Amino acid sequence: MARPFAVAVTAAALLVATACGDSESPGSTTTGEEGSTTVTVGVIPIVDVAPIYLGKEKGFFASRGIDLTMESGQGGAAIVPGVVSGQFQFGFSNVTSLMIAQTKKVPIKIVANGVASTGQAGADFGGVTVKGDSPIQSAKDLAGKKVAVNTLQNIGDTTVRESVRKAGGDPKSIQFTEIAFAQMPAALAAGQVDAAWVVEPSLSAIKAQGGRVVAWNYVDAAPNLTVATYFASTKLIQDDPDLVKRFTEAINESLAYADAHPDEVREVLGTYTKIDPEVVETLTLPKWPTEINKASIETLAQLGKGDGVFGDATPDLSKLLP
Repeated sequence: MARPFAVAVTAAALLVATACGDSESPGSTTTGEEGSTTVTVGVIPIVDVAPIYLGKEKGFFASRGIDLTMESGQGGAAIVPGVVSGQFQFGFSNVTSLMIAQTKKVPIKIVANGVASTGQAGADFGGVTVKGDSPIQSAKDLAGKKVAVNTLQNIGDTTVRESVRKAGGDPKSIQFTEIAFAQMPAALAAGQVDAAWVVEPSLSAIKAQGGRVVAWNYVDAAPNLTVATYFASTKLIQDDPDLVKRFTEAINESLAYADAHPDEVREVLGTYTKIDPEVVETLTLPKWPTEINKASIETLAQLGKGDGVFGDATPDLSKLLP
């Protein structure tokens, strides 16, 4: 059975091939009120994208002539083809998903940073969790166990394998199972899995029910790991470089502002997520640097290649990175 993401990126390629004759070609934009450019961004309604909502609220996009709208997708499998077809001008996705797309010749390119690990074991926004009474005490003990990830053959299992590898365990013996982040606290509590890799707010939910973190997989994978980025179709980048420049400037201002104003980040989360207000006050926020950590993406590419995430292909980062 084909992986959903593989099907999606293949569909995206087909959309590009068949788009000729459409009234609006892929990547096209329209003019909004007072000459502003209407821009739709495909995002996932999670903590990671708080800066773009905060940036819109602060007028960082409007000041650059961008009339910004966010549209929620379930993940890269929906957002990548949406960007390629022109449904979205820009999208947000983890870098492993984008590397998978690149190996399939999907015409996309990263334009700005998205979110990064804090780089601190014990204080990151994602980790591998177990029940409080679990015999699993470290990443090494995950070998041979059933571990939940939100998407198979992606950034989750690749980074979890690296945690196990560094702890001296056998990463090849892990049994990964696909479960949505929101469902992982219940799945872990019910014993459906031995461990679950989660990000906030599911991380806080599992801690609240007595769970523990046994591995900080983002931290183990690479120092200050770039987890996700904003991207566009190569067609938009070629056809409207000025829009891409304005968007990149606005998102960079948004990232810097969010990183410096955590209280305002927590406030804006209530506008686009259903996270409990009490959880919002205590969850661990990620980092939002404006610089993409290219070395960490190279490490992810090497890890993914070793784990067979890209099949027989190798990501060409020169075509993906700005």
